Amino acid sequence: MIIDCHGHYTSEPAAFTDFRKQQIAAFSDPSRAPSFPNITDDEIRAKLEPAQLKFQRERGTDVTIFSPRASAMGHHIGDEALSKAWTRICNDMIHRVVNLYPKKFIGVCQLPQSPGVPPGNSIPELERCIKELGFVGCNLNPDPSGGYWKEPPLTDRWWYPLYEKMVELEVPAMVHVTATCNPAFHTTGSHYINGDTTAFMQFLLGDLFKDFPALKFIIPHGGGAVPFHWGRYRGIAQDMKRPPLSELLLKNVYFDTCVYHQPGIDCMTRVIPSDNILFASEMVGAVKGIDPETGNYFDDTRRYIDGSTILSAADKKKIFEANALKVYPRLAGQMERQGIAL
Repeated sequence: MIIDCHGHYTSEPAAFTDFRKQQIAAFSDPSRAPSFPNITDDEIRAKLEPAQLKFQRERGTDVTIFSPRASAMGHHIGDEALSKAWTRICNDMIHRVVNLYPKKFIGVCQLPQSPGVPPGNSIPELERCIKELGFVGCNLNPDPSGGYWKEPPLTDRWWYPLYEKMVELEVPAMVHVTATCNPAFHTTGSHYINGDTTAFMQFLLGDLFKDFPALKFIIPHGGGAVPFHWGRYRGIAQDMKRPPLSELLLKNVYFDTCVYHQPGIDCMTRVIPSDNILFASEMVGAVKGIDPETGNYFDDTRRYIDGSTILSAADKKKIFEANALKVYPRLAGQMERQGIAL
């Protein structure tokens, strides 16, 4: 089985994205607040069928762990009330998609984060999504300010109430920023990679996993700069008298395969143990085109795992299936409830 751990709802009906524009425009003038439109199941199908579902079929992906569009989480927009309202709408749309295609998608939620707002305030929405909607994880934004990094590091006790609830519910978090409002950064080309790399360094510097040995994070996009600079991080840890990375982080931190060329995947799989890699494509996402050097879509990441001469058949099975079931403790049960045979 091939489980894609990183899919976003990037093929929403036009009425959905239009509503968001109106919602943002009305933030300073509540009298203009829009009502959520009546979006039919057929409208959802019409956008998903030629996009995510088409590529699932063509590329042989069995099921995608699916969450709202990351760049649209917009935690830096408006205030906490707006974030809560928007987040609930986004998560409910994921639930609709899962109900329409229960054998193709498993839900993961965004959280109603907002700059300066304690992460514990996101707990009610997390509980609703896990207990009521059948989701198996969440996306956690380490930088709700949108590129200005005003929050404490992920190892700070400020985040602990949320972590306590994650451990209680047995759900991991994918560390995922949203769009940036800092003009120095491109959202998917630099801000996403900055977020991944920064989160890893924060974990290296802290002792979070001594307090939460069962807590699990997935760092997407291949871990940002981390695999390429693994020697740097090992050396920093050693110079600071920190434990080896295998002991300090690799029981709790995992990486996905959203790396869009064979040399990048080869670098990652040489450096990161196969036990810590989850298959992912992020399609349809940051890169949508065809690589002129190969004639294949950049984000057809299964090709890179299949084409690896570094990974054994056992390694590939871990990456495609077993590691996702390990990192998402609720996944196997939810798949069974949705009629997905392992």
